[in-house]
Amino acid sequence: MKGVILSGFFIFAILLVIGNVGAETCSPAITLLNQDPYPAIPGDYVKLVFEVNGLSNANCGNFYFALSDDYPIQFDPGASTSTVLQSGTYVNNYGSFTLVPFKVRVDDNALNGDNEIWVKYAPNYQSGNLSYFLQNFSLTVNNTKSDFDISIKDYDYTTQIITFDVINIGENDVNALTVDLPIQQNFSAKGSTRSIVGSFSSGEDTSFTFEGVPQKGNIDLTVQYTDNIGVRRELNKTVYFDPQLFTGRIGQQTSPNYTLYGILIIIVALIVWWIISRRNKKKKIEKMQALALRRK
Repeated sequence: MKGVILSGFFIFAILLVIGNVGAETCSPAITLLNQDPYPAIPGDYVKLVFEVNGLSNANCGNFYFALSDDYPIQFDPGASTSTVLQSGTYVNNYGSFTLVPFKVRVDDNALNGDNEIWVKYAPNYQSGNLSYFLQNFSLTVNNTKSDFDISIKDYDYTTQIITFDVINIGENDVNALTVDLPIQQNFSAKGSTRSIVGSFSSGEDTSFTFEGVPQKGNIDLTVQYTDNIGVRRELNKTVYFDPQLFTGRIGQQTSPNYTLYGILIIIVALIVWWIISRRNKKKKIEKMQALALRRK
């Protein structure tokens, strides 16, 4: 009898071991399938798509998956940072994987190159009782943007030409740089409202002009350029116009017209000479007439 009991115990133990061996643990494989755009641009949005593979195993239960809302990415207010996936025989289109997309904004100060981002996941998720695993991925960033410093160099009241100085203060060269002058109260434009600068290297400075009548206050400008990955970008700039800076300057004061003065002096001298000559001639005639009368 004792032998039968021992035999049954060993058989039960063997079945238990076999059962444990046959039971699969939840071991998902997570990959960052895509980022758009590539590389990501600081200050812009990027779409990230993660692939979670291995959820055909029912032991994963409710599978919690989240993207950490930490530097160098940030979710918009109210946007969901996590999702709960249902594991089972089939997860997505008869496959054992599913895709999890996120749309986040890249930090303005994100560094060029690979930046670390983190996902959190937890099998058999229960609300309020979350113990999760962490896995890191690389977000590729390249700051292709540029920036420009614009100031008013001169305004000529006689020609009504306003001249702006512009400097490429960004780290990147740009192509097809244009500056537009929107319709606005402080500037009555005449002629073209677009100035084409063209290719513009980092650190380079140049000037552009518009014709019109500015008023004291802010002048709005719209700057457009193509970055080094072919994306067309736009910036709004504001420049303050102070008319007192461009009036009463020495260069604008009327200098004496010495040529005109010389002509006037010559004319006056000729008139004086003509008057004196005529007077002398008249006196001479009168003298001759007086001598003629004496001889008679």
